[in-house]
Amino acid sequence: MSSTPDTAPRKFGGTPAQIRAAAGFYKVLAYATGVMLLLLVLEMVVKYFWKLELFIGGTMLDGTSNSIALLNRAEITDGFNVSLAILIVHGWMYVVYLFADFRLWSLMRWPFSRFITIALGGVVPFLSFYTESKVHAEVERDVAANPKAAKRY
Repeated sequence: MSSTPDTAPRKFGGTPAQIRAAAGFYKVLAYATGVMLLLLVLEMVVKYFWKLELFIGGTMLDGTSNSIALLNRAEITDGFNVSLAILIVHGWMYVVYLFADFRLWSLMRWPFSRFITIALGGVVPFLSFYTESKVHAEVERDVAANPKAAKRY
């Protein structure tokens, strides 16, 4: 039984260019998902504490026209519900964030626990910003330290 010494070059699942591209894609999605998560938290606070949602357009029950306002859903008959849009956009953006996480995780050949840790960045406020900075720095450091460790295709 032989063990690999710590000084052995690290094996990646792709070329340095593929890894850097995946890290860049992850970085963009981490920031976008983090911002959408903060908007979602703000929207949830307004919705559940004050029972208000942001609407653009629509007609109030008294017949007046609405341009943009925080309203109780029962006060308006139609219009674009921005609060609901924030919820939907964050949900789909998180799916793409998970794809970016998976792509980077598989190219870097990290343990599964690392995938889960990074995935939590999209559901814990402010964590995506912190995680992104740590992950991006580690990717750059590992690729720079092991330029020939990439798998050749």
